[in-house]
Amino acid sequence: MSHTLILSLFLHFIKSVFMLKLPYSFLNVVIFNYFCYHLKKQLLLMGAKILVTGGLGFIGSHTVVELQQKGYDVVIIDNLSNSTLDVLDGITKITGIRPEFHQIDLRDKPKVIQFFKSHPDLQGVIHFAASKAVGESLEKPLLYYENNINTLVYILQQMQAHQIPNFIFSSSCTVYGEPDKLPITEDEPVKPALSPYGNTKQIGEEIIRDTTRAYPEIKAIALRYFNPIGAHPSAHIGELPNGVPQNLIPFVTQTAIGIREQLSVFGDDYPTEDGTAIRDYIHVVDLAQSHVVAMERLLQNKNKSNYEVFNIGTGRGSSVMEIIKAFEKVNKLKLNYKIVDRRPGDVTAVWADTGLAAKELGWQSKLTMEDALRDAWKWQQKLEK
Repeated sequence: MSHTLILSLFLHFIKSVFMLKLPYSFLNVVIFNYFCYHLKKQLLLMGAKILVTGGLGFIGSHTVVELQQKGYDVVIIDNLSNSTLDVLDGITKITGIRPEFHQIDLRDKPKVIQFFKSHPDLQGVIHFAASKAVGESLEKPLLYYENNINTLVYILQQMQAHQIPNFIFSSSCTVYGEPDKLPITEDEPVKPALSPYGNTKQIGEEIIRDTTRAYPEIKAIALRYFNPIGAHPSAHIGELPNGVPQNLIPFVTQTAIGIREQLSVFGDDYPTEDGTAIRDYIHVVDLAQSHVVAMERLLQNKNKSNYEVFNIGTGRGSSVMEIIKAFEKVNKLKLNYKIVDRRPGDVTAVWADTGLAAKELGWQSKLTMEDALRDAWKWQQKLEK
């Protein structure tokens, strides 16, 4: 029996019950039709099959959880280069549903082609799979161009070939470089990238924009998000850096628990109040939810153009020292840290203007920096048990 037939029978049943309970009137009919319209939209979204590449990574795994909790059928591709199968168990513990998983390196074009041939019912793709460390990209630029650009092209080729219309791209505020003004709006010019990582995001956005122009049946949203931190409040999933962490918060939590002897603060001579760099730190759960909302926008054909861009952040900037002090206060401990030289490629300050996302997506961050720091520490403690 088709989903459409099941939906029609269900709505007929609801109508029968509704009309038996309430006297017939024009107002009742209007109310019922309004109810059915929105119910039908939500039911049609439920069960939509969405591919999440890099779905066992930090942001990807949290997005899988949010998708499943909204009723989506999720398929994950991940090569496990920066994650483990334990993440799949964590997702299952949270949602009660074990998502379909395929261990595929997206640089392997024949395997990508075969995957899409075997999944003709996909309705959308959320693309996270990419190398993501600014410092490492300066040392290994060719790896970043191969992993971040080639894989994107292969996925878009298969979406076009198999008529999969909806695409969400994991982009980054690094496309803005050193901004001319703060907070950063989506109209801020994209400047020459300060790192190969940032350049892959700029090139990626250009490829997607050109693709949607050439193939108007494909709709895409690029989410330029700022600095995700935290972990799921259940502590079943969180950030799993391989080797020495490239991001601030895992280094903070590993120092706090004793894995790292000392936290390095990269520079205290920036033109900021305390001399340390400022970023817009967003809880990973809030960030994950923005991807679900963006996909719903495309599935419901609410997009205003075939290619849209939104900033995803909190709209507030916090310095590295503010993060350290807040972590100490929230978790009632002291961190051992030292000031070292700046890292190449780091900008002074970035934080988002999230007004467009609030207006068009109906999304805004809800969780606080303190929530994120508490959840990150809870996750780190669980890892050590």
